[in-house]
Amino acid sequence: MTETIDCEDLGGGVSRLVLNRAPVNALSAAFLDRFAARLEELARDDSVRAVILASPFKVFSAGLDLKEAQAFDSAGEREIVRALNEDFLALYTFPKPVVAALNGAAIAGGFFFVLGADWRIAAPRAQFGLAEVRVGADFPVGPMEIARDALSPDVLRRLMLTGQPVRAADALAQGFVDAVSEDVETDALAKAAELAALPPGTFASVKRQIRAPAVARIRAALEAPQGDWFTAETRPAMKRMLGAS
Repeated sequence: MTETIDCEDLGGGVSRLVLNRAPVNALSAAFLDRFAARLEELARDDSVRAVILASPFKVFSAGLDLKEAQAFDSAGEREIVRALNEDFLALYTFPKPVVAALNGAAIAGGFFFVLGADWRIAAPRAQFGLAEVRVGADFPVGPMEIARDALSPDVLRRLMLTGQPVRAADALAQGFVDAVSEDVETDALAKAAELAALPPGTFASVKRQIRAPAVARIRAALEAPQGDWFTAETRPAMKRMLGAS
């Protein structure tokens, strides 16, 4: 299985990170750790002024790798929770502008690539949702606090308690997508270039100010020991989801 986070220099201070875990960018701890490591590299590189997140697949990210997750032991559960907490926090605290070029669906854990970005541009066919309730899993503290911070209370309620996705046009109306475009790549590059032209230190400072309360809650919670994630309902629900897909 191809499993890389590819980095492309687009010029003008803009880099593109391409999520490349075929076929649907399902999340594993190792994949998330590679993503966070790439972010750390880009944060240190002064020539990088903005980042585009992209996928080469029809699905942007389908969330947790359910086939892999069904076989988790306690150590495996703790490791994926660690990665979801730490690596999406790395995205949420990344100091440079991040534009998500959403060519397809971003579901469950994959939706946090969207919520961690500063500007989100979606193709008309893209869909977004938080399907965790349908697979018998609640939310690790990091993703939970990011969602609470990035979504309005009513949108949070609808997405989390139904587990059902919404289309790009509805996501735009609900405010968690910033634009719907027939040419996501071109528009993402234009927005990234616009954001790259902003004073970088000021951008980083304002972004910290906006996100500081949520980040503080996450970091405080992560100081406590993390237990197992799954319940007796989780694996049967995952099996049903896989059977329906």
